[in-house]
Parts: sequence; C-alpha cells; structure tokens
Amino acid sequence: MEKTEQTIFDELGKLCVSPGYIHALAFICFNDNFIEIGDELSGQDLLKMHSWERLNRNEIMTLVGLMAKRPIDFTLPDPATIQGYINETQRLMKDLHSSMSSALFGQLTPKKVKNANFDPFAYGSALREPFFYSGEAAYAFQLRDLALPKYAADSAWLKQHKGFSIDEAHRVARSFTELQDRNLTDLPATLRQKPPSEWSVLEGFSVTPDEIVHASGIDIGVVKRVLSAFALLGGDPNGAFLSLHDFNACTATPLIERESGALILFSHHSLMQSLYESPFYWMIDDPQYKETASINRGRFAEEFVRVRLAHVFSEKRVFHGVKILESKGKERPEIDVLAFFGNRAIVVQAKSKKLTLEARMGNDGQIRSDFREAVQKAYDQGRESSLALLNPTFQFRDSTGQFLKIPALKEIFIITTLSEAYPALAFQTRQFLRYEATDVIRPPVVTDIFAIDAMTEMLDSPLWFVDYLRRRSAYFDKLHVPDEMTALSYHLKRGLWLEEQYDFVHLDDDISCDLDAAMTVRREGIPGKRTPDGILTHLAGSTIEKILREIEAKPTPETLDFAFTVLSCNEEATKKLSEAIDEASDRFEHDGKAHNFIMSLRSVPATGVIIHCNQDAVEEAWRNLQSHCERRKYIHRAEEWYGICISPGSKRLRFGIGLEFPWKRDATREPHTKSLQNEEGRKVGRNDPCPCGSGKKYKKCHGH
Repeated sequence: MEKTEQTIFDELGKLCVSPGYIHALAFICFNDNFIEIGDELSGQDLLKMHSWERLNRNEIMTLVGLMAKRPIDFTLPDPATIQGYINETQRLMKDLHSSMSSALFGQLTPKKVKNANFDPFAYGSALREPFFYSGEAAYAFQLRDLALPKYAADSAWLKQHKGFSIDEAHRVARSFTELQDRNLTDLPATLRQKPPSEWSVLEGFSVTPDEIVHASGIDIGVVKRVLSAFALLGGDPNGAFLSLHDFNACTATPLIERESGALILFSHHSLMQSLYESPFYWMIDDPQYKETASINRGRFAEEFVRVRLAHVFSEKRVFHGVKILESKGKERPEIDVLAFFGNRAIVVQAKSKKLTLEARMGNDGQIRSDFREAVQKAYDQGRESSLALLNPTFQFRDSTGQFLKIPALKEIFIITTLSEAYPALAFQTRQFLRYEATDVIRPPVVTDIFAIDAMTEMLDSPLWFVDYLRRRSAYFDKLHVPDEMTALSYHLKRGLWLEEQYDFVHLDDDISCDLDAAMTVRREGIPGKRTPDGILTHLAGSTIEKILREIEAKPTPETLDFAFTVLSCNEEATKKLSEAIDEASDRFEHDGKAHNFIMSLRSVPATGVIIHCNQDAVEEAWRNLQSHCERRKYIHRAEEWYGICISPGSKRLRFGIGLEFPWKRDATREPHTKSLQNEEGRKVGRNDPCPCGSGKKYKKCHGH
C-alpha cells in the first residue's frame, strides 16, 4: 500500500532531527545548488539547475523547517551515517513527489475520462503538486535588487521600527551571499587537507557578522539587527509546521544562528525572497502604518512597470494612472500603465496579490478566489479599458492631467502583471482565465514584474518587444510553459513560432538556461554572453536590421506591418532579403538604373514584398511602387503585400506601402497583369537569369 503524503512528511520530520543531520543537508545543498564555471558563464553551465534530480527551493526549505522543529544537533557524524541520511532523504523526497502526483491520477475513473468536460487539473488536490514543484518566479538577484524600489517609500518606518534601512538590508544580504559563495568556492581545497572522517561542507555555509561588516562597511550594530530580522528565533519557532503546506517559519527567517554567532543559509533564493516580501508583513502589523504600506506596495508595482516600459518605448510613449472619461464625464477605473507604438497599444494592469496558504493546501474555492483577485479582475479591467480605447466618444487623461491623443489602433495587447511570486501562474492561467479576444484586442499575456523585467532587459527596443507580444498572445491556448521566462528564452533562441498542425505545445523550463545565463551576466557582472545566439544576433549589422531600426524610429502603419512580417521570417529568408537589397543598391551604383526585387515572405497567408531601389521623385516612385504591389498581390492571390522604396548607396528607407485585404477576382485587372502572369508561369531554368533581377543565374541566386 502506497504511503500517504502525511506519513512521508512525518518520516522526513524524524529523519531531519537526527543527530548531525545538518551536515547531510549541507552536502545536499552544495551538490544541488552550486555549479562550477569556466572562463565564462554559459547556459550549459546552468542546465543542472533545471534537473529533476536536484531538490528545488521548496523541498530544501521543507527539510530546513523540519530540522528546525527541535534544537539543531551540530555533531559531525561519520561519513557512512551522513551518506545514509542523504540516501534516505532522496528516497523520501521521491516518495513525497510521487504521493502528491497521485492526487491527480486518483481522480481518474473510466466514467470521468469519457466525459468531454472533465478537467482533472481543475481540482485543488491536483494543483498542490504544481504549486510545490513549480520553478522559481524570479531570479534571486531580482528579488534582492527590486526590494530597493519596493520599500523606498517605507524607509522612515523601517529605520524607526527595525533599526535599519532597506538599502542597509540589501547590502547585508548581498554581502552574506557573496561571502558564502567565496567560502564554498575555497572549501574543496580546505577539505583535501583533512581526513575524510572530518569532511563537512557546513562551514562553507556559515558567515559571521564581522565578515559582513568588513565586506559591506556597515556598522556592526546595524548588521546584527538585519541578520536578526531574517534569523530563526530560539525555542520552538516552527511548531506550526505540521504538514507540507502549513506555514514554514524558515521561509520567512531562513538564517540559522549557531552558538558561535555565525549564521547558516541553505538557500540564497529564500533569503532574497524574504528580503523582498517580509518587510511588508512587518509593516502591516502596525495598525497605524498598515494602510500606507499597502498603498506603497501598489504604487511600486505600477511605477516599476512604467519605468521598465519607458526603458523600451521612451518616456513620451508611456503613461500611467490613465483616467478613462466617458462622454458625460463619468470616470471608469484607471489604466495602470499605457504604452503606444505606432498603431499598437499596450494596456497593463498591475496587482499585488499572493496565493494564500489555504489555496496552497488545495482548497478549490480559495484557489479560484485567489486567482480571480490576482488575475481575472486585472484582465477584465484591461479588456474594459481596451474597448474604451476603441471608442471615439471616450477621453483619456494621464497622471499629469494631460489629455491623450489615441491613434487608430490595429492591435491592443493586455498584460496583467503581479508584483509578488505566484506559484504555477502559467498553469493556473491556462486552467482558470476567462478571456475574449477580437481581431484588435489580442489574448492576454499574464505574468509578473520579474518576467517584465527580463522581457524589457532582453527586448529593449519597441519593435522587438511588440513582436514578442504578438507571438506570445497568438499562442495563448496552444503554448504550455512552466513560466514566462521559458517562453521568452525559447523566443530569443529560435523565434516563438509554432507549426499550425500542433494544437498543444509544451516547453520544459530547461530551455530558459540561455536566458538565465544572459540575465546573470548582465545583472551580476559575471563574464559571459549578454545576449543568447538567436533572433537578436542573426540580423545584427545587416542592411535589413538597419531598415527595421528606421521603421522603429518612425513606425507608420504600412512599414510597421512589413517589419513584423520580416521578423516572423526565418533566418535564411531575412538573410536573402537583406542580400537582395544590398545587390540592388550595388547594381544602381554600377549602372545608374533603378532595380527591383520581389520575394515571397510567407505562404500562409500568402505574403510578399517588392523592393524598389531608385532616386525617382517621391510622388512618381510611390505611384510606381503602389501599382507594382497591386499587380503582384493580385497575381499571387495574396492577402498581404508590401512595398519598400530604398535609396541607392545609403540603403536608407524612403517610404513604404502596405496592402492588406482579402484577394478577390477582378476582371478589370486581368489584361493589366497578363504579362506578369506569363512571367510567373514560365519555368525558370537553373542557368537562366534569376527573376529577382540580380543579374545572377537562377542556380547561383534563389535557385539553390
């Protein structure tokens, strides 16, 4: 008979209070959470961190919490006993995972499976497993550094009631983990000088207040107050931790104090998450400050998103606290953050909500209630705001009181973002979110500020950022990912494009290794690639990239749609397009004559582009390009056709034309397109001149 979850939890509890168990836990944490790198950090180095064989933070902190239920015995056992502890821990943790997973399969009966409306993941008992085993919502360095702006407005309260500022707490936390990393790096050399019977990595996890004072330059009194705020108190501090999803005090106070005064930390992430989350709970325990703390937390989420989007789109294109005024002056709920890029808009609604303890324990109603408050309401508000943006009778006023001019919008992207870690957010969104999309209002992107931070860091230009939103929203129902970081990393490497024949695509979180490495390099100053090889590198320095940057600077509707189409093409197609523009310009330089290039960009729906390279007067050049595009669109029965006019020599964009409408037979066009149809129908031999006009043989140009 399979053991129950509670039985396994109780067995773990007995194991964790065994004499000297802390040394076994130190070995587990060292093996699972620390990596060696060469001269540079790479995604391959971080692959280990996504292995199912290692314990995640929730598992480690469960072991720490169980160990802390009694006074910790620091006696060093013999190596065989330590190995026995490790083996038993790994066995019980696998049993625990199996037990939690069985909650899903235990609901499956032949009758339920035959019911087309049955969803096994709609029940809280099945969701407890993804809550516990979901990946981290944020990088540890994000939690650490975002704590600074999050509590900047609360500095006076913290100083008065805790004796330190958020800046001082940040510096102490950073110094602690940096010292610990140094200690653990040096530890193997130290151990080799001792007999195996004395081997323990526990000392590598220990840091003293004096070491932090030396590293941070902060007064010893302040350092001790910070450490005390995040350290487990003596006595029986974790007595309420009686089952897996009970409150574990060690998640809020992950530091373990030794009699010597040194402190032990088994999870960097836990310390940084407590730094990010705990001050808010300290403050709301103060009845006189509770409301102010809540207001400040809400403002932080909105302001953070505004700043990050302004980093991408510029201050003049991003607005916050936007009031919506109906025709009679009645106000609707505000748009937290609103950004424009040409005829595209981004509507962001930010919330500061967490998954409650009761929901984590599997309460169906509470899970849905939490999701409704955290995500569904934000989406509903975002959709209502999007509909208002399309209504010409509404007016919009930003936080400064200025009225906004709303362009004719082709696409609106709704982003709901949370400022707190929310376990299995992507999974819950797929299960519970109710949304309504239109041709203009796209399916939403549901995420948190940590993913917004990464998105705006890696896609720091409007064109590339909106292109990601277009693709991500297009696959709302098709793409299943553990978190938004996985989807973003896949996009950076390969472009987020999925075959039409697939109804469901799942990506594992190990895909995010390259993004993990790039973000770490950028934020921690570790040597390595700042940008993964992929969509941000394969166009770098090319003519087509320069043209896309010009479009980005002046995003007219015609050129913007062309740019998005180019970004949706594969590397080979964009390379050929760029080379064709170069060749047309070179030929003009050689013979002084205008040159054209025609290329199919997409087969479904049929889409093409004509490049004109000339110095004709703008009016004449525009008429010729318009006529040429209309004829080609008709011949190819295309839904979309674009025309781009390029200046020879400089290869700068002169203007663009976009034709986007369904193809219909038109008898009046047949005589005017007959010659072009004959040209299209003629079979091109491998040794014939290429139809693109390059002057090369077909086999040397587009025939290879």
